[in-house]
Amino acid sequence: MRDARRDAGGASQRSKFPDRSSAGLQLAEVLGGYAGRDDAVVLALPRGGVPVAAQVARRLGLDLDVLVTAKIGAPGQEELALGAVGPGGVSVANDELRKALRLPARALDALADEARAEVERREREYRGAQAPPPRVEGRTAILVDDGLATGASMRAAVAAVRRMGAARVVVAVPVGARDSCDALRREADEVHCLAVPSLLRAVGEHYDDFEQVSDEEVRQLLCHDGDGGD
Repeated sequence: MRDARRDAGGASQRSKFPDRSSAGLQLAEVLGGYAGRDDAVVLALPRGGVPVAAQVARRLGLDLDVLVTAKIGAPGQEELALGAVGPGGVSVANDELRKALRLPARALDALADEARAEVERREREYRGAQAPPPRVEGRTAILVDDGLATGASMRAAVAAVRRMGAARVVVAVPVGARDSCDALRREADEVHCLAVPSLLRAVGEHYDDFEQVSDEEVRQLLCHDGDGGD
């Protein structure tokens, strides 16, 4: 398999993907070296990452699960990520941004608590109240999302699977901001960003179809991850 670090600078110049499923098929091509390996698992970041990851898992014949993270949005600017939380108490934060917004540390803590509650809710929603955590220990965890803007949620995911004992961590996304992709290379073992635009204003701009993914769609994709269909 080619080293993703070398590939990043000359990433695909494709400006748009038809939809998340098509993007997943393209990701599966660059991840072909993991096909059929029982020591690898595909972990989707819901909700948008699930249709992408479902195609990756099907094409490569790998297990599919979700790793739930939640962004910590800035007050009044919820799309601006102050950080993110993941399972097992994992939390990452952008302290420089917090200070720039003159947000007290205790206010960030309160926002993080709300995000943790959302992680717990979504884990129950997608995986069931009694479901064990994804089986990651000693395996390669392939983390998939539909794109990276700030990269906060993916950083939380990387930290979570490290804590869960993953032997290797691979980040795979169709499109990502250059700074975010570069930063993740310092935290993950391998990073694939198919498209790295010079300016990424919004991930959705790089898809023809970027409809919001529903909780029901997530559940359906997780239920049919092993059917081998498209």
